Amino acid sequence: MSEKKTVVVGMSGGVDSSVAALLLKQQGYNVIGLYMVNWEEEELNGCCPAVDDYADVRRVCALLDIPYYSVNFAKQYYENVFQYFLDEYNAGRTPNPDVLCNREIKFGPFKEYAKKLGADYVATGHYCGIAHEADGTHRLLKAKDANKDQTYFLNQLSQSQLEGVLFPLADLPKPEVRRLAAEYGLATAEKKDSTGICFIGERNFRKFLQTYIPNKKGLIKTYDGRVLGEHIGLMYYTIGQRKGLEIGGQKGDTNGGRWFVIEKDIPNNILYVAHGAEDRLYSAACLVSRFNWIPKKPEASQFDCYAKFRYRQSEQKVSVTVLSDTEIRIDFAERQRAITEGQYAVLYDDTQCLGGGVIEKAIF
Repeated sequence: MSEKKTVVVGMSGGVDSSVAALLLKQQGYNVIGLYMVNWEEEELNGCCPAVDDYADVRRVCALLDIPYYSVNFAKQYYENVFQYFLDEYNAGRTPNPDVLCNREIKFGPFKEYAKKLGADYVATGHYCGIAHEADGTHRLLKAKDANKDQTYFLNQLSQSQLEGVLFPLADLPKPEVRRLAAEYGLATAEKKDSTGICFIGERNFRKFLQTYIPNKKGLIKTYDGRVLGEHIGLMYYTIGQRKGLEIGGQKGDTNGGRWFVIEKDIPNNILYVAHGAEDRLYSAACLVSRFNWIPKKPEASQFDCYAKFRYRQSEQKVSVTVLSDTEIRIDFAERQRAITEGQYAVLYDDTQCLGGGVIEKAIF
């Protein structure tokens, strides 16, 4: 590089962002590490994971001989991510706060703060790629490691948010990332990957949610009106769920299979269940709102592509009908199980993520 460019790397204290920083330094960039504090509450055992994570950031940055900083976005996170999370659960939907965290924090306030540190680019340890085209279009590309591809979580990013972004892990499989971390002696080489929602951590999900949303018990019923028991609050259940219903021993669950959730009746606070064949869980299409087109809205009002309706899912063949700038209908080539309101439907072609939106309704 004729002139060193500065890149600020979002350092989480994990192996992925550590190796991202390593690779960028090897490529000749002036690298700065930036750790974000998005949640300040301690775990139930009195420990604070953020303290341990930041300690790992310090160790990695010291080894790489790069400067590092910490910035607190807890207020913005609570207002723009966590409050939405609570509102959606109150409405009986199942949100994905990790998607919003990327839009509202990591590629929002974080990026602005990075500019204050002199960043020409910002980078993260996400498994995805990016193409910055000559006409100013930014394309979000699938990762080489399809099993780790994280474009699903970035489906809400705008063109301005993708400008000046680097994803160093685009072409690396996870085992290679860990190998590099070990080879260069990074403290995070064998650190376990974080799972679940950051502000819940290792705590029991139900107990955590109860501190913010009061339980509202109601009936568990079948469509023919039979009462099977009592639920502890509709927010704790998802469509298709089998475990935790606590209605075992009811007639029908032995010969007809296990009970599963088929509907949450929010106005009447009723949880509907069924057993046996899962036909009622499979839908033919869905309506999606608040759709974010990543490259741009297509000219065609109808087109075929692929879609994912949850992160851990293979791409499904679909036909898309554009209803408005931000609303679409997705018809499935094969019926899909447990399409969940509040989750994201994300569209793809062969190489890139086309964008995503919130599932409003499954169509049977």
